[in-house]
Amino acid sequence: MLMMGIETSCDETAVAIVADDRKVLSNIIFSQLDEHRQFGGVVPEIAARSHLQNLPHVMKTALKAAGVEFGDIDGVAATAGPGLIGGVMVGLMAAKAISLTHRIPFSAVNHMEAHALTPRLTDNVDFPYLALLMSGGHTQFVAVSGPNKYKLLGTAIDDAIGEAFDKVAVLLGLPYPGGPAVEEAATNGDPDAFPLPRPLLGRPNCDFSFSGLKTAVRKLTEGEDINLANIQTVYNVAATFQKAASDVVIDRVKFAIKIFRRNFSNNFTLVAAGGVASNMTLRQALSDIAEEKALKFVAPPPKLCTDNGAMVAWAGIERIRIGLLDSLEFAPRPRWPLDGKTIRKE
Repeated sequence: MLMMGIETSCDETAVAIVADDRKVLSNIIFSQLDEHRQFGGVVPEIAARSHLQNLPHVMKTALKAAGVEFGDIDGVAATAGPGLIGGVMVGLMAAKAISLTHRIPFSAVNHMEAHALTPRLTDNVDFPYLALLMSGGHTQFVAVSGPNKYKLLGTAIDDAIGEAFDKVAVLLGLPYPGGPAVEEAATNGDPDAFPLPRPLLGRPNCDFSFSGLKTAVRKLTEGEDINLANIQTVYNVAATFQKAASDVVIDRVKFAIKIFRRNFSNNFTLVAAGGVASNMTLRQALSDIAEEKALKFVAPPPKLCTDNGAMVAWAGIERIRIGLLDSLEFAPRPRWPLDGKTIRKE
């Protein structure tokens, strides 16, 4: 089976061709960073317009790179939400048109499901597994038992970790995109230079909170004793923030592992996915805690952590081959939780 995957939920116009034997024949991504950089963040109207303008070319490029034509494709999948509704509509309508024209199955993919299933594409991880999904809009633990079989174990009760990284970057005057900029700055800083809080540390659940940490950094940078004109101070604040965020994540992981073992399986794989999972400091900390808990740890390559078409194509393959087909009447969803039921207490 050859699947085309289309991703347009935020600021990457991405199309991939993936086979059901896990071969990624092409994975083309057109980044809109230059279009949004002057605004310090993604502007929904600009993003939607860019998707509309660039998707046809990205699609043709993906087909050419894979050495196939539309007639060779067995199915088409597109992100149907959650995301910026204008962009989601562009990709979803394109996928429906392809499905209708070429009479092939169509799959409406949840963006977070695509992230959650990516380790199945890269490492053939067995079900069930514990997924930590970290992005600009989401931070959550999900028990993944199969396509369309998810249980939300814990989530951010305020800001997502990716949003916190981005806001801290703005406070420090670092360039957009903020997450990678903070990570790079932190490599040159002292992670113990300043005291910062660790929200919800020790709480007997696996929810997250990053709003207080973000506010603490803002107050720190506004202090009379802080001189952000000194680049080493910027490095130190970045390192201190990243260490605090990492400590929070690892503390939450410990409780998530306990909850997963009690409710699902004793031996499983800990997975990290989503854009923030490309942060090497966090990946190392997660790898260390997995080893301590006698678990395998898997995180996709960084290029498959950030938004891409391959993850959408693979999610479509997983869904379609067990008979989960979607109607062309499927409506785009700006909000679309994987699972509304949550197991919270240890």
